[in-house]
Amino acid sequence: MKILVTGCNGLLGQKLVELISTMSDHYLIATAKSKLIPTLGRGEFQTLDISNHNDVVEITSKTKPDVIINTAAMTQVDQCETEREKCWQANVASVEYLVEACKNNNVHLVHISTDFIFDGSHGPLNENEKPNPISYYGESKLAGEVAIQKSSINWTILRTVLVYGVTQDMSRSNIVLWVKKSLEEGKTINVVNDQWRTPTLAEDLALGCFLAATKKMKGIFNVSGEQMMTPYDMAIATADFFKLDKSLIQQTDSTKFTQPAKRPPKTGFIIDKAKRELGYQPHSFIEGLRILSAQLTIKH
Repeated sequence: MKILVTGCNGLLGQKLVELISTMSDHYLIATAKSKLIPTLGRGEFQTLDISNHNDVVEITSKTKPDVIINTAAMTQVDQCETEREKCWQANVASVEYLVEACKNNNVHLVHISTDFIFDGSHGPLNENEKPNPISYYGESKLAGEVAIQKSSINWTILRTVLVYGVTQDMSRSNIVLWVKKSLEEGKTINVVNDQWRTPTLAEDLALGCFLAATKKMKGIFNVSGEQMMTPYDMAIATADFFKLDKSLIQQTDSTKFTQPAKRPPKTGFIIDKAKRELGYQPHSFIEGLRILSAQLTIKH
């Protein structure tokens, strides 16, 4: 099977390159806007900016993949709120280009979405929950979902939550790495205790994408961790795991932060459908920290 992955320099994209390019029975077409960061085993690299319509049309018809896994998106929530045109181009127009290319070349599309399409009034949520975004990022990701669902292509939408992990180039940090680095530097950090999520290890999400791609399962699937945790819970668990000073972690609530975009207070996902139909099985948060720790050791 030929699998084209977009956004291969991002956290999830890098994990997919590591996973798929080592497999003898699958051929990876890794794509990114700029030079590829992860090491490519088997397969090929193509420069692709999915917000460029001609690029999408040309690369898809040239490489003829069986499946496209779209991990490329603008995910900085506050930046999406203030740079709306750029956000819409990245998260909606780009998805429409991919849908068109998939339709013209008979390609199955696996698309990554987010818990931010919900208002956060309650959780954890299943796949039938009614979306109600409270940020522009959430609106754009929902519009991307709708564009796919209204199309005639074969598609899978994977919704995920708060992804963490380690890559070769950490252009953006994530909660675990931020907590670890701050505590190692002896900094006091304020972490919210009034938002609930089911944090997701990047390797788990990559495997969920791969399972969806190879099974070509149509529909919406929640693919995240299983444990409901607040960022404060995650910070304490990270401090304990790495034997760092957790007295530096101060509990706070989201009213103390002024951010351009609203965050849903409570999301988190019920993942029974993905377990049952995809064979998805995530690691616990502590197991995730163990995997991340081993990778950091190798890096250094």
